[in-house]
Parts: sequence; structure tokens; C-alpha cells
Amino acid sequence: MTAQLLPWVLFTLFIAVMLAIDLGVFNRKAHEVSVKEALAWSGVWVALALAFNVGVYFWKGPEVAVQFFTGYIVEKSLSVDNIFVFLQVFAFFGVPAIYQHKILFWGVLGAIVMRAVFILVGVTLITKFHWIIYVFGAFLLITGAKMAFSKQKEIHPEKNPVIKLLKRFIPLSNDYEDGRFFVKRNGMILATPLALVLIVIETTDVIFAVDSIPAILAITTDPFIVYSSNLFAIMGLRALFFAVAGVIKKFHYIHYGLAAVLAFVGIKMIISDFYKVPSLAALAVIAIILAVSMAASSLRRSNGNAVS
Repeated sequence: MTAQLLPWVLFTLFIAVMLAIDLGVFNRKAHEVSVKEALAWSGVWVALALAFNVGVYFWKGPEVAVQFFTGYIVEKSLSVDNIFVFLQVFAFFGVPAIYQHKILFWGVLGAIVMRAVFILVGVTLITKFHWIIYVFGAFLLITGAKMAFSKQKEIHPEKNPVIKLLKRFIPLSNDYEDGRFFVKRNGMILATPLALVLIVIETTDVIFAVDSIPAILAITTDPFIVYSSNLFAIMGLRALFFAVAGVIKKFHYIHYGLAAVLAFVGIKMIISDFYKVPSLAALAVIAIILAVSMAASSLRRSNGNAVS
């Protein structure tokens, strides 16, 4: 086994073990995830990401460690958009709370595979066709502008082409069937609503990956750092959803902050041939943008409560 391949194998094994512990030990039975449990798991994943970041510091040096942390922060903040979508999808299908964790678990598993493909393709494109960084940068600028000046994304599961295709070939069950994705009745295989929800979650993640992968490639093109920071953010997404789902809509200005982050990393990518923004400076700018958007949201909420 080559030295370049070993970190990938070890990291993938670590993720596999954590997923097995999650599903096979702590969540063997479907249950409603409490805020306390979600906060605990969020803390675990943040702590693991920070510990890994320390390992990167001693392995590859402070510059790469800062790039990992910056990429992790960018991916973590962009995952807020995923939470909004999860809320919409679960509400549309009326998914019982006890099955939501299972959906997000398998959704994350699919996202890991899709993100790996997107990352490898993105790094390959930038390596072989350097001019593509300008395309990615412009795309991020446009995406940031659209996010800032348009309403919150709305998901219409009934228009999902994959669901339409599934409905054409597989009969559907009207019940959640104790959390199963498919059931067999009278010799026929029926897809449950849970299977439809998972399809929507997976296909919408592809859309989010189109935004998030170019964003982190603006921070670093080291495929392992991009992959590991992305996966740490994704793995902690489920716990983050259950921890903040009830209050996330109160952060009125957060999408403006996310739009500004996308615009900033887009500009950083476009000017990279003329001026390389230092990693610490990029981290500071992103942190300030997110802090200002959250502080503005809290201030607006406080003023609203005062008025009421």
C-alpha cells in the first residue's frame, strides 16, 4: 500500500466504523431524537473534526491545517441550507419523528459516495484545465447573488423526476410500514413513503454538492483535505438538524451570510492567479461574515420580541 493511499484507507475505515456504531449500537431501534441527544452527538462530531484538524497540523503543517478548518467551516455553514430542505421534505411527506434519523443516516451514506465523485471530478478538472477555476469562481458569484436576492429555496417533491419514474414502475404503499423502504404483498414489491423521502433527500444533495464542492475547492485543491473536511461536515449534519431544526428559521439573515461566503470564495478563486488570499485571512473573513449574519438575526429577533 502506497503512502499516498494509506490516509484515504484509514479515514474511510474510520467513517465506516463510526457509521456502524451509529446505526448498530446507538440507533438500533427507531426513536425520536431529543435535542439533548442531538447536541451531544453534534459535540462529538465537532470534537472529532477538531482532533483530526490537530492531526493535520502535525502531519502537513499549519497552512494545510488552516485550509482544513476553513473548508470545514464553509461546508458546515452551507449545510444550513440542507436543514431547511430537510424540514420542507419531512413536512411535505409527514414523516414521523421516529423515522427521520433513519432517513438522514442513509441520506448521509449516499451523500458520502456522491461527494467523493464530485470532489475527484472537480480536482481533476482544475488540475488538467486550470482555466476552469474561473468558471467555478463565476458560478459561485452567481450562486451567491441568486441566494441573496431570491426567496428561500422551495422543494417540490411531487415534481422530482426520479420519483415520477419510480411511481411508473413500482407500486406505492400508503403506510410507513414500521420504517421499511420496501414491502412485499401478494407477490408484489411496494415502495413505502420512506423510500420516496430518501430519493428526494439524495437527489437534492446532488444540487447542494454543485454549490458546496466548488466553494471548498476555492480554499484548497488537496483532494484528501477537501474530502475529509466535507465528510466531517456531512457526518455532523444529522445531529445538527435535530439540534437546531426548531430554531433555524429564526435566523432570518443567515442566507445573506451564506450568499456572502459563496461570493467571497468565488472572488478568491477568480483572483487566485493574481493574488493568493492567505488561508488565515480567508478564515477570518468567512468567520466574520457568518458572525455578523447570526448577530443581525439575533438582534432582529430581540427587537421583534421587544415590540411584541
